[in-house]
Amino acid sequence: IIPAVQAAEGSNIAIGAENMYFEEKGAFTGEIAPDMLTEAGVKYVIIGHSERRQYFAETNETVNKKVLKAFEHGLTPIICCGETLEQREQGITIDFIRQQIKIAFQGVSADQAKTAVIAYEPIWAIGTGKTATSDQAEEVCAAIRECIREIYGEATGEAIRIQYGGSVNAKTAADLFAKPNIDGGLVGGASLKEEFGQIVNY
Repeated sequence: IIPAVQAAEGSNIAIGAENMYFEEKGAFTGEIAPDMLTEAGVKYVIIGHSERRQYFAETNETVNKKVLKAFEHGLTPIICCGETLEQREQGITIDFIRQQIKIAFQGVSADQAKTAVIAYEPIWAIGTGKTATSDQAEEVCAAIRECIREIYGEATGEAIRIQYGGSVNAKTAADLFAKPNIDGGLVGGASLKEEFGQIVNY
């Protein structure tokens, strides 16, 4: 990760990590301490990605611990939330995601929340080639922003950045990013392809 930080030096590109642990030291083999990231020059860290929740049993409470620790160490958390296909079909998407957000932000100040990033990633659209329509994504991102407004007020609700992640590609990016409550994308597979340049410069 250090070569990436060095390559980005002097540019407007910031380097992020895909995960971080909520303890600073101890016998947690394989985990990444927050100081390891800051000392390497990392600025952002993804927290609560659906794969971490699915394969490593991360809970909303674990996500909250990581969010608080990230802020404590000057890292900007990219906080992931999203529903399964079953939850969407049951009509509980908004309620489920609001609960994820409320727990993730427990103990977070308004000033901290203003700098955070929330990434809405419908689990059913990750790596499947399926993408939520721009209207579906906007509906949920608008609900996320409203949830932040309810917790912190209008200014924080407007300031916080909300991304969409879920099979974003060069064909879907412009339509998604044109929506008023979608500030950008959490791009996965397409970031490894030539089309990533088109997404960045949509």
